[in-house]
Amino acid sequence: MADVTSELLYELMKRVHAEVADVKQGQRELKAEMNAMRGAMVSLHQDIHNLHSVLARHELRLDRIENRLELRELSEAQARFEPHP
Repeated sequence: MADVTSELLYELMKRVHAEVADVKQGQRELKAEMNAMRGAMVSLHQDIHNLHSVLARHELRLDRIENRLELRELSEAQARFEPHP
């Protein structure tokens, strides 16, 4: 078996330390990417919420317009049966 010297152990520890530093750097990069994705998801959620709000307003306007058109159609139909002076 090879002699294990303190120099060999020191070199191995330096390599382990460098690899751990690389892993930590990769972890920091992944965290940054996840935070960016989280921000994009929040933004998309807000956009969808805004679209739902706009659609709800348009639906209300269409309902009012349809109600007014039905009233107009009813009054036009009724006018046919009323005598003209």
